[in-house]
Amino acid sequence: MIDVVKLGGSLLENRELRQSALEAVASAWTSGKRSIVVHGGGKRIDAMLAALDIPKKVQGGLRVTDAETLDVVVSILSGLVNKTLVAELRARGILASGISGADGDTLWAEFHEAVEGVDLGFVGRIVRCDPKLLTAVLGAGFLPLVASVALGRDGTLLNVNADAAASALAGALGARRLVFLTDVEGVKDADGNVIPRLEARAAKSLLASPAVTGGMKPKLRSALEALEAGVSEVLIAGPSLHRAALLEGKGGTHLVTA
Repeated sequence: MIDVVKLGGSLLENRELRQSALEAVASAWTSGKRSIVVHGGGKRIDAMLAALDIPKKVQGGLRVTDAETLDVVVSILSGLVNKTLVAELRARGILASGISGADGDTLWAEFHEAVEGVDLGFVGRIVRCDPKLLTAVLGAGFLPLVASVALGRDGTLLNVNADAAASALAGALGARRLVFLTDVEGVKDADGNVIPRLEARAAKSLLASPAVTGGMKPKLRSALEALEAGVSEVLIAGPSLHRAALLEGKGGTHLVTA
């Protein structure tokens, strides 16, 4: 069985946390556990946009992506971030194959609908996954490393949310579990305590409450989508449990259908 692992964007920007996560990925792979790793890289995109004097625009938590911004998104995610992770895994003895979701129709998306009347541009909503390329890469003995760029109609590239990409791939692959490696220890309740086990119904209620904010919202939403797609369990694990999450299935928050 395959695990799908999502590397959090904030985690990737902290060298110590990134190395911890990659050590966990490498250890799990070496122990014989097969996995596919999905990543974003929003902070690195922000830095390049600022360097190029391209304004950052966000609507409803999604990056408004015009043609100029799309060039930066694709080059940073599929290029710099993806290949840096490939190199850092290789330094740990792991042969990884870096691709984007656009390769082999791995991720196929429609243009995202307008948010509060604002056209998001080249932003996609994933509607289909084709896991054949990932299966072939795994069969050849390589760890697939997927950047969150999708293919749209007429050969258009689209910027897609990495949490949603990981969830969609986990469902399409019939993954054993979806694991979010993050820089926080798990989903927290209104009092700030990590919730060790969360059933889907309770997660939906929590998602609608003020307790869940920021980057945890898309993670929790994507976790629920994965459960609905047939993934049996989702783990959201912070730095102290990265290794345990991948090797032993222990996470800060363990989400299940019921």
